[in-house]
Amino acid sequence: GVMVIVSNPVDVLTKIALEASGWERWRVIGSGTVLDTARFQYALSIDCDVDSRDVHGYILGEHGDSEFAAWSLTHVAGFRIEDYCKVCGKCPDGGIKNREEIVQGVRDSAYHIISYKGSTYFAISLALTRIAEAILRDEKSILSVSIALEGEYGISDVALSVPCVMGYRGVDRILASNLPPDEQSALEASAATLKEALDSIR
Repeated sequence: GVMVIVSNPVDVLTKIALEASGWERWRVIGSGTVLDTARFQYALSIDCDVDSRDVHGYILGEHGDSEFAAWSLTHVAGFRIEDYCKVCGKCPDGGIKNREEIVQGVRDSAYHIISYKGSTYFAISLALTRIAEAILRDEKSILSVSIALEGEYGISDVALSVPCVMGYRGVDRILASNLPPDEQSALEASAATLKEALDSIR
């Protein structure tokens, strides 16, 4: 079986559930930033004026305020985002002006929905359905689920979201790429935030 944690703080609870269960880390995952990533891809598709299915990118780290966009892994129809911006002709300066605005909008979207509707259960239900499909169908889809790291990206003893290949046993493998220094620092800062939260309740 595979245990999927959805309740917040999802990264902290994923690590605690792993320790309490004694299961392999591949089988204990959190919904992580799967929903944030979908919102990011949609927001970027609006900004680039393309179909969201042609946008590939990830929100990594904590599902929360320290999450960040891995722009180095962001592509539009096979083009790196920087290369796409140079040829698309939509932005006069050949680049996305409002990168931080897009990411902040992703971070704040849940708060806006809660203020209007009182909850965000529809969206997270869709994200959970996507994770379940990837597992049950052994799709080998790449999703930004939360998993306990053991040295990947130079990080250990916390669970956070990184690109993972999903299959019937949960996480089939972690795609630990070499992030540029600014994104690596952001991931480490996110890990430090989660480590502090874990230490406060242990």
